[in-house]
This record gives sequence, structure tokens and C-alpha cells, in this order.
Amino acid sequence: MKKFLSLLMALWLLTLPCAAMEPLEEESFSLKCDAALLMERESRTVIYAKNADKRLSPASVTKVMTMLLVCEAVENGSIALTDTVTASANAAAMGGSQIWLEEGERMTVGEMLKCVAVVSANDCCVALAEYLCGSEEAFVARMNRRAEELGLKNTHFRNSTGLSGPGEHYSSAADIALMSAELLSHDFIREYTTLWMDEIRGGEFTLSNTNKLVRHYDGCTGLKTGFTDEAMFCLSASAERDDVEYIAVILHGDSSADRFAAARTLLDYAFANYTLASLLPTEAIAPLRVEMGVQETVQPLCLGTDKFLVEKGKLSSLEWTVELPESVKAPVEAGQELGRVRVSAGGEELAVLPLCAEGAVDRQGFGFIFHRLTTRLFGGEA
Repeated sequence: MKKFLSLLMALWLLTLPCAAMEPLEEESFSLKCDAALLMERESRTVIYAKNADKRLSPASVTKVMTMLLVCEAVENGSIALTDTVTASANAAAMGGSQIWLEEGERMTVGEMLKCVAVVSANDCCVALAEYLCGSEEAFVARMNRRAEELGLKNTHFRNSTGLSGPGEHYSSAADIALMSAELLSHDFIREYTTLWMDEIRGGEFTLSNTNKLVRHYDGCTGLKTGFTDEAMFCLSASAERDDVEYIAVILHGDSSADRFAAARTLLDYAFANYTLASLLPTEAIAPLRVEMGVQETVQPLCLGTDKFLVEKGKLSSLEWTVELPESVKAPVEAGQELGRVRVSAGGEELAVLPLCAEGAVDRQGFGFIFHRLTTRLFGGEA
């Protein structure tokens, strides 16, 4: 039942956005980049979008998906952070950002994941891909399947690193924001993405984060930089304050300074103007009567996130309206929509949340009715 309800929650998140917020106009900010997107992580609400669905080369921001697959494999038990990975000749031959792995060199999954997150190590990326799937090609196929599962319409990978190569390799600001949100749902990745300085090989090799916001922006939680001549300067930046986390994606920035300035501008705006509010009314929702059910009531349950993004100025005027019928007829299926909660402020509807049946309730049959009748006639409880 828990797995079933979890699946329903995921479907509601994908198909029924709870917040009815219109993104800001592109002209709202003067950002020196081709594409950008600002999103709140938990509700996935988009605050600002500029060419957000445009297919562009993401450079090493590609590694958001690479890290996501590694994190998912760790959490589902397929691999462990303490597993030892042996670098292949192929991994050691990677160019670009690297820690200069030697063929046969051994490191743990955790150490290599840290190198990917902090210094964008291409050699560690390929070593992890090969360890997880046997080859980088098989890993890339899994990257593309995962992109489809996440509903990413403008993403296709040709490698695990983002290095320029043959074939189409692209993503979009909107897609990168979604995969970034998915990566950040694995809390332990922050142990790596928030590191400013660290070391490996027993202190012989120093790591310094390519994301300067980690040191210079309050609450920064990551996430990934990227650069190639084709992609120019890219960044997926995330920051959290007061239990609210935002993601700012910048693609094809004019310079490294411009990408960080653009991300800072978007994050500053989000923290200054928005916060999360509860979708749930302050009073508990009473069970709903079931007509001709083997159980007399069913509990309405809120599916999906229980929070939504709201402008700070509207917090004090929020109102909740619960819409439920007096009763529902059996049979009732688990997850069946029973009603809704509507949140408004000053007459403006801000969010809607479905109320669904917590469990199934079968319809009374002849045997059930006969048993209840005889129990009442001859004593005992029905």
C-alpha cells in the first residue's frame, strides 16, 4: 500500500502542479546568458524562465545526471560509497578537468563522487560509469532512460562527462533544473557539493570547488559548473535558507563571472520575495462516510507535496477551503480522488491539492450484510 501511495504521489507531482504561479517575464532580469531558469526545489515551482526549453550544450553540468545515477545506485543498494573502483585505461585517458587517475589506481565510490562534485573530474566520471554499468556506453544509455523517466523532453546524452564529441549532446535549463532537484533529493550528495576545499590520496592532492558560490553565497548547497568552447559558461546553482531551497540554472553565459552573477541575481530574488507555505488546513480533515461500505468511513489523504510557493506578502492572508462531499459510495479505491483543498489569498486562488482515499473500501455483499444483521439480533458488536 505504501508503494502504491508513493507512486500516486509521484504522479500527482508530475501531472498536477499545485501552485498556479506564472513565471516572471524574460525581461525581468538582465542576465548575460542564452537560457536560464529559477525554480523552488520541493514544489518544483518555476519562478523565472528564459529560453528554458531551448536545447543547448550543457558541458559538465551533464554530470548532474551522472551523479544522480550514482546516488540512486547507492541508495537502492546496488553499490556502496565504500566500494573500491579501479580506474581503467579508458578512464585514465580522459581529458579536461581531472584528477589524473592512473590506470589501475583504486579509489572508493565516495572519493570519486567527491571528485566529480568538487572539481568536475572527467576521469572519475568515466570510472564510476564503467563500475556501475560495465561500460560508459551502457551508462549513457541508462542516463537517457532516466531522462525519459523524469519527463525531460529536451535532453539527450552522448557521454557521462559533457566533453565535446561526436553526436548530439544537449539539454535545457528546464530539464537541468528538474534533474538537479532530483539529485538534491538525495541528501548525502550535499556532503560533497558543499565542500569548498578538500583532499585525496592521503593529502597529496588538493581539491578546490569550481563553484565559487559554495564559498561566497550564503546557504549554497551546490551544484555543478560547466564550460566548453561550444557550451560557454554553464551553471546549476542551488541554495537553501530557512528550509527553502532554490535552483538557478544558467546556460551559455558570456563569462564565468557572468554565470555566477546571474545565478546570484536569481537566487537573491527568490529568497527576498518567496517562501513555502503549508497546503494543509490547520484543522484535521475528518473521515468521509462511505455508503454501503464494509467500513463506515475512509480517511481523505493529501497526495503530493504538502507545501507550495507563495509571495511573502500574501502569507498573512492565506485561506484554506476543503471541498468534500457528505459521503461517497462504495466501492472506494485506494488513491481515489475524493475532493480538494484550495488555498487562496484576497480572493486569488494560489494552489489546489487533491484529497484522495487513504485505503480501499469494498462494497457490502450479501454475506457481510447477513453477518451484521445476525450479530445485531443475537448480541455482540457488528
